[in-house]
Amino acid sequence: MIIVGGKRLSLQDFNAVILESQPVTLDEEALRQVNTSFEFLKQFSSNKLIYGINTGFGPMAQYKISEENILELQYNLIRSHSSGGGNILPPLQGKAVMLARLNNLMQGYSGIDPKLTQLLAAMINSNLIPCIYEHGGVGASGDLVQLAHLALGIIGEGEVWYEEKIQPAAGAFQKAGLEPLKVQIREGLALINGTSAMTGVGLLNLLQAQQLLNWAVMLSAMTNEIMEVYDDHYSHELNAVKHHRGQQHIARLMRNILEDSRLIRSRSEHLYNPENIQHDVFEDKVQEYYSLRCITQVLGPVYDTLANTEEVVVDELNSVNDNPVVDVVNQNIFHGGNFHGDYVSFEMDKMKIAVTKLTMLGERQLNYLVNARLNQKFPPFVNHGVLGLNFGMQGIQFTATSTTAENQTLSFPMYVHSIPNNNDNQDIVSMGFNAAQIAKQVIGNAYEVLAIQAMTLLQAIDYLNRHDQMAVKTKTVYELLRREFPRFSKDYPLYKDLAKVRDFMKAHQPF
Repeated sequence: MIIVGGKRLSLQDFNAVILESQPVTLDEEALRQVNTSFEFLKQFSSNKLIYGINTGFGPMAQYKISEENILELQYNLIRSHSSGGGNILPPLQGKAVMLARLNNLMQGYSGIDPKLTQLLAAMINSNLIPCIYEHGGVGASGDLVQLAHLALGIIGEGEVWYEEKIQPAAGAFQKAGLEPLKVQIREGLALINGTSAMTGVGLLNLLQAQQLLNWAVMLSAMTNEIMEVYDDHYSHELNAVKHHRGQQHIARLMRNILEDSRLIRSRSEHLYNPENIQHDVFEDKVQEYYSLRCITQVLGPVYDTLANTEEVVVDELNSVNDNPVVDVVNQNIFHGGNFHGDYVSFEMDKMKIAVTKLTMLGERQLNYLVNARLNQKFPPFVNHGVLGLNFGMQGIQFTATSTTAENQTLSFPMYVHSIPNNNDNQDIVSMGFNAAQIAKQVIGNAYEVLAIQAMTLLQAIDYLNRHDQMAVKTKTVYELLRREFPRFSKDYPLYKDLAKVRDFMKAHQPF
């Protein structure tokens, strides 16, 4: 059980619930605080004008709502904002949004009936997931449209994912043995006003990006290995004098992966030995191309970016991000903008830029392998067939190049792309959910490029035919990937193999 409330949720907790399907349970003391906040709001809101309880919303907040219409106001808010477009989020993303929203509500600052948090936890554990649409939220008054669709499912309307298919919410609640929410004083606003959609999707992105980086390190190490490079560019001594945590981390990983390789060479043994330097012109390059030699310097910033993203987005996961904030301790209600998604939006943009650079490195390493004039080791396109008659990896390189170019275009930031709306009430917005969705696309594209790089590496390793000299870790990865993509010499369509290798890499860590 992963306990929600009373403590910070970590990225590992998030992973356990969303990707490992561990159930959640609610901390009893935190649940009592939620109830205290609810009881305080009921008492405090009597004979006062409080936004979202007895007023309209946004630019219509100057209109007072009569007592008999207070609950209808909450339902109207949910229904009117359930107006998303585009694709329905896949179940994992929807579940991530639910967990992020549950953790926000369990902070005890939202003035909601504890029954809402109990129902949300039960829905997560039953995999009853409201259908949330990708288009709509501008990330300023929170993810209004995405979270309205979440709320619509919670009140038993609209559609949900249940039993691995989309079906009407009312029927799915009956099958799951659950009762939809009956909205109380401000549950409508508490559900839709916040950053939980961008945060949930952002954390899923982060998990995938961290795994992607590990694959980039592994494939870079394998490329260095089969090219029999010198080991000093990832040595401790060289990287220790560059004071960046990420660069030193990537160098450690490469040393660990290649520690027992008999293909990697020592510069001291080969180029610092007088017996080996009797020529005026050397066939071997004294220094490798940058895509092989500068891996720690290129992937180090990617590591540091993802580490910062984890810190910021996990902070957002554990923050109170709705409005207004019900503060029992100070016996007051504070209005502001904690729903604004700039923190997440900025991190998603930085993440996608870092992932695009990672993609570019993979594409350059791929190009090095397929270009015989560069590597001077393999036939053109690592072709195992008849040159001229067969094409090897020629056709699939186009996909890698095209997809890398798409990532470069998608890397334009959403963070600086604000459009005022809502009668100019929301006059500066974060576009945080858009940023998270585009980052997701960039990460997916990157997996495709690295899968093509991996397939090409397999062909190169087999052409080299020195498997017994490979490091244990690189040989293990080679054998695992070869189960998904067998060696070939005669041409055939590679698109199904690409999908298999890509999906394998998404589902498995390389070390």
